[in-house]
Amino acid sequence: MKEVFLIKHAVGGRAFVDTGKHPIPYTWEQVGDQWIFTVQIEKKEDIAELLKWKEELNVFLFQEFENEPTKKLWFYVGDDSVHYSEEKGELTIVAKSQIVYIPDQFSAQL
Repeated sequence: MKEVFLIKHAVGGRAFVDTGKHPIPYTWEQVGDQWIFTVQIEKKEDIAELLKWKEELNVFLFQEFENEPTKKLWFYVGDDSVHYSEEKGELTIVAKSQIVYIPDQFSAQL
């Protein structure tokens, strides 16, 4: 499986992180009813703009499987859910809800 990780400002806004275009180390795990994302971002200038919009971020995972349609996971980031540690160069995002969908299963109806 290939996975692309995105952090975006709102739904249609700009992407701050897109591992499909610029790979960076990240991990994610579900803990109870929330998902915790840890991203290594060491340059202060790369994180400053993201942190300005930390109350309006969405996280996406696009999971591509061989011989299967791409699965998209959309995570909603709540208030006070984005933190950055300068010491570790580590961004942590906690999401409390998600939607999982497969775009190929949706069709436009006219």
